[in-house]
Amino acid sequence: MLAIPTKRGNRTELAYLDQPEVDALLAAPDRRTWTGRRDHALLDIAVDTGLRVSELTGLRNSDVVLGTGAHLNCTGKGRKRRCTPLRKQTAAVLGVWMKEREGAPDDPLFPTRRGSRIGCGAVQRLVTKHARTAAHRCPSLNNKHTTPHILRHTCAMSLLAQGVDTTVIALWLGHERVETTQIYIHADMSIKERALARTTPPGTAPGRYRPPDALLAFLDGL
Repeated sequence: MLAIPTKRGNRTELAYLDQPEVDALLAAPDRRTWTGRRDHALLDIAVDTGLRVSELTGLRNSDVVLGTGAHLNCTGKGRKRRCTPLRKQTAAVLGVWMKEREGAPDDPLFPTRRGSRIGCGAVQRLVTKHARTAAHRCPSLNNKHTTPHILRHTCAMSLLAQGVDTTVIALWLGHERVETTQIYIHADMSIKERALARTTPPGTAPGRYRPPDALLAFLDGL
């Protein structure tokens, strides 16, 4: 019996924000208001940690650990608990927000005006709203459909650019399989460019060297 190979479908291009777009998004909320300060802290956490939107909305005050080794405890898929470290800047933003937010340990970290837990739909709307505002400062955002999941991709791509191993990124994002994280390698053109540069013979004139077809096929499959 002949084995019929599985047909490989076309991959959807991975969308994420670059640093100027991230900076514009974080600057968009009006921090003169309570809602703006909450949104700024939420967006900063989303970009820094790569939490899923359900994980963001499920955060409680007691899930935050500040000071040395600042991190968040969250409940991910399959009700699995994990810790995600925080950058000093993000920890400082969160510390200021928590002083204003106050509340009991089991209260939601990012509540609505009435004190209830903010919903996933509300997070989507606030991301869309602030991305629209940020586009005035950074027009490239007009070409991107910014969602909470795009912020998750943005975190992963930032970690990859910093040289963090994919197994660590998988743990960071709460992926059950390391293979899931390979999509970020495929999206990072700089990795492929560095690989091609290492194959170019010394002294080769720019544009005159073509790597072997087998290598090009391998890089295209990353």
